[in-house]
Amino acid sequence: MSPEVQRLRLTFAKKEEVKHIAHLDLMRLWERALRRAEVPLARSQGYNPHPFLALAAPLPLGVTSQNELLDIILCEPMSPDLFLQRIRRQLPPGIELLEVQEVGLKLRSLPSQVRYSEYRVTMETDRPLEEIEEGLRSFLSKESLPWQHLRNGEVRRYDLRALVEDLWLLEHRDGMIVLGMRLRADSLGSGRAEQVTAALGFAQPPRAIHRTQLLLAQAQ
Repeated sequence: MSPEVQRLRLTFAKKEEVKHIAHLDLMRLWERALRRAEVPLARSQGYNPHPFLALAAPLPLGVTSQNELLDIILCEPMSPDLFLQRIRRQLPPGIELLEVQEVGLKLRSLPSQVRYSEYRVTMETDRPLEEIEEGLRSFLSKESLPWQHLRNGEVRRYDLRALVEDLWLLEHRDGMIVLGMRLRADSLGSGRAEQVTAALGFAQPPRAIHRTQLLLAQAQ
């Protein structure tokens, strides 16, 4: 195993051009870019050593984001500025590296720190403002909301209300609304924006879903 000497946390945007790239393909994209940039990645032991990369929370297909987090571990120290210079030239259109900062090697894994995801969800609707606001209040007033959906041929049943921390209206204009959502995203469950809009009574799926922020646990 390569020595672990430094941990960098990358903040990046995933834009329209790559919103349909799946999680595993995104990780391969980062591995290729880091290799081409000659970043000294620490690697695991065994017959098939792999670099230490940890994405905070997989992004659903078709969703864009401005605040994805990725931790990487290096076997040689590297300044964040030099890292930025090298890696930006290797990234494809649609992936924009926004920030690099050094974090402690001994911190818990990045995925284990995630608590909530925040979204901007754009919907087409002719509902009046009062009806929309009442729908949000009604949803948030519920103690529970039994829900189910079909995934990979299996019916999954759960309490949708428990996965929603908050909902709010950001915009309302002719034929269009934008909702803000803070959804749970931890080991006990992850909320999905399209399921929330269905529960709110919208028949059509969202026109666009954009993740604006990942909220991490306070104690690290």
